[in-house]
Amino acid sequence: MLDETTDRYRAPALDKGLDILEVLADSEEGLTQTEIANALERTPNEIYRMLDRLVRRNYVVRQSGDRYELTLKLFSLAHLHAPVRRLVSQAMPTMRRVAAECAQAVFIAIYDRGDLNSVAHVDPPGHWGVSIRVGARIGLFSAVSGLVLLAFSTPSQRAFMLAEHFVEPGEPIPPDLDTRLEVIRSSGYCMVESKQMVGVMMMSVPIIGPGGSAIAALTIPQLARVNSPQSGTEMCIKSLMRAGGEISSILAGPGRYLAR
Repeated sequence: MLDETTDRYRAPALDKGLDILEVLADSEEGLTQTEIANALERTPNEIYRMLDRLVRRNYVVRQSGDRYELTLKLFSLAHLHAPVRRLVSQAMPTMRRVAAECAQAVFIAIYDRGDLNSVAHVDPPGHWGVSIRVGARIGLFSAVSGLVLLAFSTPSQRAFMLAEHFVEPGEPIPPDLDTRLEVIRSSGYCMVESKQMVGVMMMSVPIIGPGGSAIAALTIPQLARVNSPQSGTEMCIKSLMRAGGEISSILAGPGRYLAR
C-alpha cells in the first residue's frame, strides 16, 4: 500500500480497490470479507461497497463459504497489448526453429474473453502448410490449444474460463473433460485430429508463465507430407515440447521454470 503521508494526489476509493486486489493476489485460497478488512487494517463495512463493485465488474468472484478470489479479468487485460507483443517477440526465434525442424506451421494462441485468439504464426519452409492467421478466434473446446490452456490452469482460472465461455449458449462441455485434462497434464502435451480440417493432426504444449500456469499454447497443425521425415509425429512432439519449455524459461526468468 502507498504511504498516504507522502502521496500528494490521493484517490482514496481507487486506493481501496487496488489494495483489495493486491491482498487477494497474495492469497491462494481466497479470503473472507473480514479477513480482507483485517489485512488492510480496515473494518468490514469500510470495504463492503468497494468489494461489491469489484464483484459486479467481474474482477473478483464470491465463492462458497463467503470467500472472495480474483478472476482472470486482470490476467486478460494484461495480455491484450504490450505483454502479448513481448511474448511474441521472445517466442518468435524458437517458433521459427520448430517450423524448420518439423517442416510445419507453428502458432501461439492465448485465452481471450471466453475463447482463444491466435497472436503469432510462422509458416513452414517450402510451399505447403496449414495457416492459422493472426487474429483468428478459436473455440475453447473445438481446438487443442483450448484444452491445453484449461489443463495447465489453476482450478479457479479454469472455472473462470468455463463460466466466461458459457455466458452465451454455444458448444457443450465435453462429458469427459476432466479425464482428458488429467491426461494432458500427465503427458505435457495434447494431440487430436483437427475438427476443422481433414487429414490434419493438431498438437499443442503449454507456455507457462511466472505464476506457474499456462499463459499461452504453442501449437502445430501437422499436415502429413509424402517422403518427408521431418513431418513425423514423434519428432514434432519432441520439438514442440522442447520449444514450450524454452519459451517458458525465458518468460519465468533464470531458474524459475521447472520442466514438466
